[in-house]
Amino acid sequence: MVLYILAYLGGVLTIISPCILPVLPFVFARAGRPFLTNGLPMLIGMALMFMVVATLAAVGGGWAVQANQYGRIAALLLLALFGLALLLPGLADRLTQPLVGWGSRLSAQADAGGSSIGASLLLGIATGLLWAPCAGPILGLVLTGAALQGASVATSLLLMAYALGAATSLALALLVGGRIFRAMKQSLGVGEWVRRAVGAAVLVAVAAIALGVDTGFLSRVSLAGTTRVEEGLMARLGIANPASQQREGEAATLADEGPMPALDGSVTWLNSPPLTREGLKGKVVLVDFWTYSCINCLRALPYVRAWAEKYGRDGLVVIGVHTPEFAFEKDVANVRKAIADLGIRYPVAVDNDYRIWRAFRNNYWPAHYFIDANGRIRHHHYGEGDYAGSERVIQRLLAEAQPGRTFEGMVAGAVKGEGVEAASVLRGRRSPETYIGYARSERSVSQPATVRDKPAAYEANPTAFNQWGLAGTWTVGGESATLGKAGGRILYHFRARDLHLVMGPGRDGRPVRFRVTIDGKAPGADAGVDVDAAGNGTVDSQRLYQLVRLKQAGDEHQFVIEFLDPAVEAFSFTFG
Repeated sequence: MVLYILAYLGGVLTIISPCILPVLPFVFARAGRPFLTNGLPMLIGMALMFMVVATLAAVGGGWAVQANQYGRIAALLLLALFGLALLLPGLADRLTQPLVGWGSRLSAQADAGGSSIGASLLLGIATGLLWAPCAGPILGLVLTGAALQGASVATSLLLMAYALGAATSLALALLVGGRIFRAMKQSLGVGEWVRRAVGAAVLVAVAAIALGVDTGFLSRVSLAGTTRVEEGLMARLGIANPASQQREGEAATLADEGPMPALDGSVTWLNSPPLTREGLKGKVVLVDFWTYSCINCLRALPYVRAWAEKYGRDGLVVIGVHTPEFAFEKDVANVRKAIADLGIRYPVAVDNDYRIWRAFRNNYWPAHYFIDANGRIRHHHYGEGDYAGSERVIQRLLAEAQPGRTFEGMVAGAVKGEGVEAASVLRGRRSPETYIGYARSERSVSQPATVRDKPAAYEANPTAFNQWGLAGTWTVGGESATLGKAGGRILYHFRARDLHLVMGPGRDGRPVRFRVTIDGKAPGADAGVDVDAAGNGTVDSQRLYQLVRLKQAGDEHQFVIEFLDPAVEAFSFTFG
């Protein structure tokens, strides 16, 4: 119930986000008409369409994103016609003729005294298609959980609760706007001009949405205002940000979080025969959810390895559950090579179908679950950090299993990651994880705009913080971009100590040579572990490559990687 309340309140808070601004003209276009037959049907249609689109996004991934884009195009055309009809009454009848067959007559009926419920509902459906990409942290939690754990009736109900919350705040705005609208008409006699002003506002909003302003600039601006409010709301309701869930010294009290789920469903086990929940009774178990191209997982890995080595003889069993983020991480051969390269000797379950992930109701990489000798989950930790606290949990659970046993000293303080496993040191503003495939791409300045799943020639000149882009001939897919001709580049204006790029060779597996520059120069002493001082390197497998490690971090820099051979596949940037 708490989650439904949270989702509803998160929707209510949408009204204070600038991301909602392009939708308001369509809402206020009904402000001068009776609420029950105009405003309410429009809001119902908007909420229903939002729930449908968001549910499809959660269920279908990339194909649903494309479907939503086609829906947005249709909605833009429909609402542009609506705005033109408001501006030009003489054209209204002609513009609405094609819609007679399915009962809309949207523009003409919007201007008539007896506007129909059907027209308002249709307007709401179109508006819902445009509003669906505008969401805050609370909705992000719902969609992430649905995408990773599988869709369900509960997911749709959570999305509906969010949409109803937004509709509630918009309804209040509409009622107030309606009074203002009527007062203007009565006192000033400018109803015709008001109608035309609404039409102009609709066209401006359509243009803003078509140019991506609603999900680009406005969504970024909205984070400054609404994220703080939403995160405060989550904190009050006891649902914390994963980065803030664990504090130093929490090992003092260990709750019983329920029985350990079954470990059924992995496609194979590496370094071990299949392990079972029943066979682990009497052992203290650490379950580590990870994936081999995840930089956060790699930075936590030295501690997990150290715990397995130090406490394995005392009854600790460490299990790595490898749950992939990218398709190439489902290749068992890739995983086997990765665990060999990373020096992982403890058992690894290859969870390609997310069955163990869903059994634990997990949402994060990395995630650590601590299970006692009775098979009960006693503690969990999401993300990097608090390694000393996690080690104290291990020691306490081992002491519970072996009364009278004590442990002295900890390895957490002595662990030091090398290469890509080195802990991040930069505080404050740092470039975020950035996906290159169109399904999750943000802040790209590539020109022209992304052409989906077809080869295209791009240019880019990122000059502002966190801008990036492609140059050369690339085919951009939902998950990655593939280079068609040698000489292609990727550029990024970044701030961090480390810059990593997840990439791999083409389908033929041939190595791809590349050259890296920082601010137009060879990296020299700032080269990452996969690059020499001249900036040269080779992509020979599908993994995370460390390309930059600055000796002095803090300033912004222009990164360029040029590929001397074709067919490289690039997935995402991560930073440290």
